[in-house]
Amino acid sequence: MKIAGSMDGVIVNADSMQVYDVLRVLTARPSPEDEALAAHRLYGHVPPGESYSTGRWLDDVESVLADDAIAGRPLVFVGGTGLYFRALTQGLSPMPAIPDAVRTGMRARLAEEGAAALHRVLAARDPRAAATLRPGDGQRIVRALEVHEVSGRSILDWQAETGTPLIEADDAERYLVLPERDTLYANIETRFDMMVEAGALDEARALLALDLDPSLPAMKAIGVREFADALAGRCAMDEAVARAKTATRQYAKRQMTWFRNQLGEGWRRVERP
Repeated sequence: MKIAGSMDGVIVNADSMQVYDVLRVLTARPSPEDEALAAHRLYGHVPPGESYSTGRWLDDVESVLADDAIAGRPLVFVGGTGLYFRALTQGLSPMPAIPDAVRTGMRARLAEEGAAALHRVLAARDPRAAATLRPGDGQRIVRALEVHEVSGRSILDWQAETGTPLIEADDAERYLVLPERDTLYANIETRFDMMVEAGALDEARALLALDLDPSLPAMKAIGVREFADALAGRCAMDEAVARAKTATRQYAKRQMTWFRNQLGEGWRRVERP
């Protein structure tokens, strides 16, 4: 907000969860007050019933770049999805189109057999890809299986091929915020308590009422499954909140590891904004 305000910039979302319209609180989207102070793009513009992808995000970024209403204004990309930043500045790997029948079939298998079983299937078909994925990461396992079934090639081979970046890395100032772990974990505790006070439970209840496919990305937002268990009487609310905080810390740890190892040179590490 400070950077954008100092140069009449436009803030562009680069977080794969903050695109969903019903998840303002649980994904810590900018508040209406923030949006009134600075121009924001690509926040809350996707229904939760859709499976949003990096490719779709890049298409949306192209629309932002072509928007005459903000032509010439600096863009400030911010978010926690490293793949978006890598695709933005390095280009996106081409991927084969997945027929609806294949996608539907794989999702049905995921629901019936579980992620661990499909991980074993992937290990038999594409052991290199399987070795890069956690057995519980159903969404990415399904994606790797879909690509292999349609093309006969490993998803890793496709990912090794890159397209043209929308923004050249050297044309941008790139900052990676890596707080000290104790500070980060304390912030996670405080932030989730603030989310609960701000109506996160009601937001999760509204999302669950849509009765969406649990494999959709929006349904995997941290807090949704935990609150669902509490609402169904499978655990106490205090336990649900504690589990959501733990899940957030685990995600943050994986996220920091990815950022350190995958974003490449040219990113300035800062402890806090």
